[in-house]
Amino acid sequence: MKKRLSFKQRRILAGYLFSLPFLLGFTLFFFYPFIQAFIFSFNELVISREGFVLNFNGFDNYGYILNVHPDFLRIFVETILDTITNVPLVLAFSFFAALVLNQRFKGRFLARTIFFLPVILSAGIIIQMDIDDMVTQLLHGARNAELIFTGVGLRNLLMNTKLPEGFIEFILGAVDRIPDIIRASGIQILIFLAGLQSIPPSIYEAADVEGATGWESFWLITFPMMSPIILTNAVYTIIDTFLTTTNEVVMLVRDEAIMGAGYGVSMAMAVLYFVMILIILGITIKVSSRWVFYQE
Repeated sequence: MKKRLSFKQRRILAGYLFSLPFLLGFTLFFFYPFIQAFIFSFNELVISREGFVLNFNGFDNYGYILNVHPDFLRIFVETILDTITNVPLVLAFSFFAALVLNQRFKGRFLARTIFFLPVILSAGIIIQMDIDDMVTQLLHGARNAELIFTGVGLRNLLMNTKLPEGFIEFILGAVDRIPDIIRASGIQILIFLAGLQSIPPSIYEAADVEGATGWESFWLITFPMMSPIILTNAVYTIIDTFLTTTNEVVMLVRDEAIMGAGYGVSMAMAVLYFVMILIILGITIKVSSRWVFYQE
């Protein structure tokens, strides 16, 4: 007589069956192409009538992009630095926006829709909008306002505060990134908003009874309980920043394969870029895991 599976075994089997589509998709559309790209990065790909031929050249492709290529190293470093700057700004803006949108006020649904519009609208439309002119018109064309919202005017204003030059450059860079930050924050706002609404109101009520201030409630309740969501959004934002179609490294990899030094060099760029993504994600998860709070 055939032995029946236990309840625990059936649950394990169901888990494997539910995971099977993901594993198949991961293998076919990610793992296998990555192995191919890794192999191509150590070869020169030559197109022939029969298809293509791989001529092994060792680390020549990597040596070329690191020592000879005129643009890769500069674009690579600039992209990494932009990511390190943009990710905290996107997280801070989206978390603040979610906190505001989680409050009860008239027009809350409309406000939530407006914050998510940058994700729906074409990125090209938003990039081409002249933000400075719009702000200046809203301020009734005041000359002083126009100067403030230009780089020179804002730089002079910050210089008068005697702040460190490095901090001033960071502020100026953040101001220049405002359209990109807003455009990249829509999904993060929704994730933060869902996390905020999952916190039981009874916890805040108990804190109010104990006499906790709003500031104390935020740091002792909201932030710890939102820390797993913050980590999730950080990982998502890093991956989204690296893989966006406007990323200069992604465009360089594509152009190099079609019109540049060849497919092997292009794949070497892609592999290095992928390794850097893994390193940054690993550091982010390792550092964040020390302060992430998981409710039991």
